[in-house]
Amino acid sequence: MSTNFRDRAIAEVQKAIAADNNKEYQKAFDLYMSSMELWVKALKWEKNKALKATMQEKMATYLDRAEKLKQFLQAEADSNANGGKAIMGANGSSAGGKSKSTPEDDDTKKLRNALSGAILQERPNVRWEDIAGLDTAKETLKEAVVLPIKFPNLFQGKRQAWKGILLYGPPGTGKSYLAKAVATEAKSTFFSISSSDLVSKWMGESEKLVKALFSMARENKPSVIFIDEIDALCGARGEGESEASRRIKTELLVQMDGVGNDTKGVLVLGATNIPWQLDTAVRRRFQRRVHIGLPETNGRAKMFKLAIGDTDTALQPSDYKVLADRSEGFSGSDISNAVQHALMMPIKKVMQATHFKPVMKDGKRMLTPCSPGDPERMEMTYDDVQPDELLPPDVQLKDFEMALADTHSSVSKDDIERQVQWTNEFGSEGA
Repeated sequence: MSTNFRDRAIAEVQKAIAADNNKEYQKAFDLYMSSMELWVKALKWEKNKALKATMQEKMATYLDRAEKLKQFLQAEADSNANGGKAIMGANGSSAGGKSKSTPEDDDTKKLRNALSGAILQERPNVRWEDIAGLDTAKETLKEAVVLPIKFPNLFQGKRQAWKGILLYGPPGTGKSYLAKAVATEAKSTFFSISSSDLVSKWMGESEKLVKALFSMARENKPSVIFIDEIDALCGARGEGESEASRRIKTELLVQMDGVGNDTKGVLVLGATNIPWQLDTAVRRRFQRRVHIGLPETNGRAKMFKLAIGDTDTALQPSDYKVLADRSEGFSGSDISNAVQHALMMPIKKVMQATHFKPVMKDGKRMLTPCSPGDPERMEMTYDDVQPDELLPPDVQLKDFEMALADTHSSVSKDDIERQVQWTNEFGSEGA
């Protein structure tokens, strides 16, 4: 995965350098900036520490060059407005033009506009009851979000609501789904943030975005800041770390629990699949660290029911226990994929059918696929059936069993063991 992102980032940078050498500075700047997101993704997946350090150094170099290009382009725009012309110096600085400083108010407004898209305007419509199991995690989130708003008198003196909660566990276990439930159930401003929202094109602007984010959250409290894949922003600090990455992390630490910052009414909710890669200081800021592990048997049975919903099937109540027993080691995402696979079986049968037979449903004659040996068979394909005449076959238990046999768990045993080990050291179970 990291190799793919790294190769794409290198290819983008090579185009940027070529444009830079050809004095196509605007094009070069755009290419440098578009490569940054690819570098961030490559860093997230890279396991080799030495290679990671090299990549971070290169990122810092390209960001520095992009900053010089930005200054030159700004100076050129200002000079053209005044009838002059800016010249790019050999060291990357601009000459022959005077750059206008942007007023602080305009700068702040620009940052806030950039973050406005992170405010969730429409609720995802995911309720607590839509989530199978994870009772401890749901109770913790209710303590942090719902109760302080509904019963503020409960939280006074030294008893205060949680300010930081980290949801961690294998992929597909429901961390982001829990965040959707918080966004739906909590009567608060919800900020949904990813690394791309805070990693800016401009040198030094990323930490300003972090500060502006928390400032907006405090102004609109009660509020929740949800940072998905927080490990991409808050990895462990080290010698090979770029200056830009260090600044973002430092500002985030200060805003979460810094001197003079009022964090009351603001909850930072983080989610990650690899908690052991978090910086120790960031880990400490999350007072509650809740492990979202693989579902137990009863949880899996409920997940099958929720994933099927109101879709017509021939399943009996006892069949859900059978499916739960046969999906040991599956995450919620794996179960959803298996259910979707099973629900597609009738469509495959309709497409592959060479014979249909007439059946009566609600007093209306319908056509449904049948075997060539059925006494009422009619040789035809789905092209010969009218849309209002088609009656798809029911989804049977065997269809779900075939789907489970064709679906494999996306979580390895090594990953589970490492999650358990980290939970024993730093976290708590959320099942």
